[in-house]
Amino acid sequence: MRVVSLVPSLTEAVASAVPGALVGATDWCTRPAGLGVTRVGGTKNPRVEEIVGLAPDLVVANEEENREPDLAALRAAGLDVLVTVVRDVPQAFRELDRVLQACGAPAPPAWLAEARAAWAAPPTPRARRTAVVPIWRRPWMVLGRDTFAGDVLARLGVDQLYAGHPERYPRVPVADLLAAGPDLVVLPDEPYLFTPDDGPEAFPGLPCALVSGRHLTWYGPSLAEAPRVLGEALRAAHR
Repeated sequence: MRVVSLVPSLTEAVASAVPGALVGATDWCTRPAGLGVTRVGGTKNPRVEEIVGLAPDLVVANEEENREPDLAALRAAGLDVLVTVVRDVPQAFRELDRVLQACGAPAPPAWLAEARAAWAAPPTPRARRTAVVPIWRRPWMVLGRDTFAGDVLARLGVDQLYAGHPERYPRVPVADLLAAGPDLVVLPDEPYLFTPDDGPEAFPGLPCALVSGRHLTWYGPSLAEAPRVLGEALRAAHR
């Protein structure tokens, strides 16, 4: 089996479950460290001709991370493209099962069972809190409706205030984010790299939780430790 992955979290998942299957991955596929495969461009601008030249049996992609014109071009070239759709934690597990089976995994990896157990009984928060969750600035963008990251946070006791917005990633001026009156602000380190010096200063008087974007948005081996890692970061944010 020869696989090209256009999704960083799936790259990590396939590499761990089916060693040697990956022949190509994006420039953004940083896990596992030292992955020795051909790099085929970004998630939004993969080099289609190079992917075709690798002659993969399967290309794995995601409806949110990858663009339909690129996927259509791969299909037109005769490649089999598996596109995942992940909007919540249960769906992440279903899609991981589907991807790993399609890639020829001989058995579910140990981390998948550990992740299921971790999410079956995530840490119980002291109290539910509301939050705004920026994912970009200049312009400010936040989590909106129907997102995997939003479901992850909800399961950890944090209800993001734009969950009912018509858009999944709306642009919202920072003044409006402040006016929404959140209990805290959740700042992941990807896709925008929020840091203690870049992000919290825009929300004076509000507690800010700086969290791992890999644990908040990736679905793969990181799911096993995400409830603990994110829970600790969220608990550390207080007024």
